[in-house]
Amino acid sequence: MNIRRADQVIVISGDDKGKKGRVLAVYPDKQRVVVEGVNFVKRHTRAKTGRQSGIVEREASVHISNVMLLDPSDGNPSRVARHVLSDGKRQRVARRSGEAIPENQG
Repeated sequence: MNIRRADQVIVISGDDKGKKGRVLAVYPDKQRVVVEGVNFVKRHTRAKTGRQSGIVEREASVHISNVMLLDPSDGNPSRVARHVLSDGKRQRVARRSGEAIPENQG
């Protein structure tokens, strides 16, 4: 998967189209990501020790095809390429500008 935790992404389709946020979790087996401030759902929670019962809003996952990585140079959506460096390591690169995507972008 080209998107990792702490990447800055934009939602490109769905109810939250146009919203930007940081990736909180990635689920590669389901091809889904959880983005901060996107796709809120209501969960009814039971009271436990130290926690009250009630309705809690939290982020739900979004399919990976509905988000695009933001280019680090100008903040616009970009696809991701992988380049092999001379020492054999792979690096993610934004196709839009050719700029390397930092590992801990967020």
